[in-house]
Amino acid sequence: MATILSVSGSPSPASRTARLLRHLDTGLAARGHHVVPFDVRTLPPEALLGADFAHPQIVRATELFEEADAVMIGTPVYKAAYSGLLKSLLDLLPQYALAGKTVLPLATGGSTAHVLAIDYALRPVLSSMGAQHIVQGWFVLDRHITVLEGGGVSLDAETEKGLHQVVDQFAWALRPGGAYQVPAAA
Repeated sequence: MATILSVSGSPSPASRTARLLRHLDTGLAARGHHVVPFDVRTLPPEALLGADFAHPQIVRATELFEEADAVMIGTPVYKAAYSGLLKSLLDLLPQYALAGKTVLPLATGGSTAHVLAIDYALRPVLSSMGAQHIVQGWFVLDRHITVLEGGGVSLDAETEKGLHQVVDQFAWALRPGGAYQVPAAA
């Protein structure tokens, strides 16, 4: 099965975005995938803001992207775009860090006014980084994510249904012989 890098671009330690991703990680792992959770906020701010490509933690983050077969990226939406923290990391990755990878973009936010942030802000960047296939993304309203005791989440029924569909599409694309797999070289 695939190795999936699950990236949270939220700067908040109590992030609904990160909790949503960890919830989805569990489901993908149950399907047999190896899921590697990664919170961008754990990287040193001075390395991100100073564009320190040689910093050991930035080098390791780059390696995580290289080692992954697929990437699930979640971000809160601020000012109609993905987080500046996520942008800082994406700027430090090699130009084609997503080459040959299937990517699932997800976003959370307080208003449906931000629902197009995935398609108009995040998707073009992911595409420019060489993603082989970007599956349909999904936007989740903050109020549809209930944080449970112990850190888990409960999702609104319609949100759960929509997420289930996009995660199914993502998982299908990762199957050997799946609709979006690159044919093996002869």
